[in-house]
Order: sequence, then C-alpha cells, then structure tokens
Amino acid sequence: MAILILLAKPSEEVLRVSVFKKKSLTQAETEIIENFSALEKRGRQIIAASKVAMAFFLKHGLPSRKMEDWHYTDLRTQLNRVAPYSSEADGRSVAPLIPDNIVLSTVNGKALSAPLVSPLCGASFTPLDTLTPDRKATLPQRLSAENMIAQLNTAFFHDGWKVDVFEDVSLDKIIEIQNIQNGAQSHVCFPVSAEKNSNVTVIERQIGDDQDSFLSSVSHLDLAEDARVLWIIIRRRGISSTELNQFNARLNKNACLKLYVMNIGLGLLRQEINIDLNGNHADFQLRSINLLSGKSHIDTTMTVRHLARATTSKEIMRNVVTDSACGVFQGAIRVARVAQKVNAQMVCNSLILSENAEFDAKPELEIFADDVTCGHGATVTSIDYDHLFYLMARGIPESQARSMLIKAFVSELVEELNRKEIEDLLQMNVEQWLQMHI
Repeated sequence: MAILILLAKPSEEVLRVSVFKKKSLTQAETEIIENFSALEKRGRQIIAASKVAMAFFLKHGLPSRKMEDWHYTDLRTQLNRVAPYSSEADGRSVAPLIPDNIVLSTVNGKALSAPLVSPLCGASFTPLDTLTPDRKATLPQRLSAENMIAQLNTAFFHDGWKVDVFEDVSLDKIIEIQNIQNGAQSHVCFPVSAEKNSNVTVIERQIGDDQDSFLSSVSHLDLAEDARVLWIIIRRRGISSTELNQFNARLNKNACLKLYVMNIGLGLLRQEINIDLNGNHADFQLRSINLLSGKSHIDTTMTVRHLARATTSKEIMRNVVTDSACGVFQGAIRVARVAQKVNAQMVCNSLILSENAEFDAKPELEIFADDVTCGHGATVTSIDYDHLFYLMARGIPESQARSMLIKAFVSELVEELNRKEIEDLLQMNVEQWLQMHI
C-alpha cells in the first residue's frame, strides 16, 4: 500500500513526493499522515524541521514491541485511531493551583493570552505562534529515527510557550503551565531556559476530560551554570486520552534540577524523560508517583546521561496499580568515560492491589568510567498483611487501613519537597484517588 504525501521544500517552489510504503498501514498511521497533508490546505506555514520530522515518520511509522524501547507499549497495536486534528482553542484556562501563580495556558494546542506581569519580573513569556519561522527553527529538537514522540511533535506543533528566566533572577512567583485538552488532537512545545544563577519553580499541569483525545507535549529545559529549577508535573487525564510526552533537560556546571511527577489517569501515556548532565557537579533528582486504575497504561521511559565529572542523580519511583491497569518503568543510567566521581542511584517500588494489575520494571546501568558509585533496584509487591492486620486489630476498618498504608507508601516522596503549599496539593490528589479506588 502506498500513500502519496506532497511536502513543499523550504523554498515553497517545488513539491517533493514522499512515498510511505508498508505492507499495511494501521488506521492511526493513515490518519496521522492525512492530518499532516491537510495542514497546508488550512493555511498553516510548515517549517523545514516539520517536514524532516514527518519524513522520519513516513519511513518508520508508529513504534511496535519489535523496538526494544517500546517493547512494553506496542503503540502500533494499542493506538487504534487518532482523534481529529484541532488547532483552535475550545475553552478557557482553569484557576491556578496557588493564587498569584503566573499562568501560561494552552487549550487544545492553542496558547491563550500572555499573563499580565511586570517587564521587571525577571522573566519573559512568549507564545510560540508569535515567533517567526526562522525563530521557530532555532527551538530545541531531538529528531532521530528512533524518537517518534519528537517526530510527531515537531511535525505538528504550532503553539506552546517559550519561557526565559534571566540571569541572577530568583523568581518569587511560581510559573504554572496548563496544557488542557478537551477532546480532539493537539501538539504543543514548551522550551524553557534558566540562565546563570537563576532560581525558578514550575508547575506543569496536564489536564483532560473523558473525550477521545490524542496529544503530544514536549518540554525542553536548559539550565545554565548554577541555575536551580524545581519542576512539578501533575497529570490528570480521562479514560479515552492518549498522550505522548517528552521532558528533556540539559544541566550545565553546578546546575540543579528537582523533578516531581504525579500521574493520575485512566488513559494511555508514554512519558519519556531525557536528562543530560553536561557540567561538572550538576545534580538531578526525580521523585515520581504513579496512581493507576481502570485499564490505564502508563509507560515511563527515562535516560539519565552523566557526561561530566562529579555529577549526581537519584531517581525514586513509587507506583500503585489496581483494577486491570498496567505500568511500565524503563530507566537507564549512562556514565561516560570522562564522568569520573559520579554518584547515581535509581529505585522503582511498585504496589499491586489486584490480580489483574501489572507493573513491568527494567532498570539498567551503562558505565564506561571506573571511579563511580552507581546502583539500581526494583521491587513489586502487594500490601503487607501483617501491617494491615495490625491496624485492623486496633479497630480501623479494612478500607481505611489500606488507604493509610498506601498513603504512607507514596507520601514519603511528597514530604521531600519541603514546600508546604505544593505538598498539600499533591497530598490532596493522593487522597482523592484513594477515596475513589480503595
């Protein structure tokens, strides 16, 4: 089967024909290709990088379990169809989680109006659709034959927010990025730079209802020397959502990134985290909580690259899985030959609450340096019945006792934040999930 796609060259003078040849295209692949073909017909100006990205997709299509990195998430089989493409905002932003947050909203892939902030606040906030094609072409990209999320996002994205925190600025207010999806299909990008000796807190909210939706969201974070960033991701999506998410960060000398992730949802999520520790003494910390229920499928695939001396990283994942949900963690720590004196640790702990629940963990190390301290571990278990009996023997009902044990299991990570207003938000999400599912 062959589908002809007309891709205009950057000069817009000559049309090139690309032929996607496969033994059989899935319905989802066909719809993605047709959606891209329709963009220019709707007046969208397609930058060169988008055409290169779609050329990759035309060659490789959706990933399947035959690809090692996608072994546990066969997107070619699991993604039956994609929701219709939409570039129009249909709705409004939601109230900020904390009053006075600087809110940057996208709704169905379209950035809403810029926040009203003082020019002297120490940061700039720019909707991507206001950038010229030349400036869009300079945005970070991670295109490769294997990087399907980057391919789709680069091919389709039109909007998002560019954030720059200036040198020596400690931003008092929290930046709250809201990516709201009410059905349909959208693709957004969030390039963020923290300049030298800056300090900023970002809350990224991925929000969606129960309508059919298909979206990709890519964040690029660049930390200059001595920059400090606390980034919290809170994801709540509906049963019919499919999200392809990628978080990319580069840390220079003495930079520090603390990433907290809380995933609560019922749909399909592939979340990729790519961290490059490029400068000496850079530090990366990840704390992740996944609360899985229904028939949700959440795949976290992470690569931490230690590329400089005396860099440190520690990743701790806590997963709670019930009903017929499935969770996946693939984590790799890679230490380059020049990266001596590295300390890198990775732990994934999962709590299984039902017979049909599943969690697959695949941590790995790849070390080329000889003076390092590195380790990884993974556990999958059920609730300890001795602990459960201890609480029930003291008059606590079984469901309440279960909730107490589960909350203790995940709350340990929340309490590491040492930011009470954010801790309270995360604890509230945990309690709401427990009330619904335990």
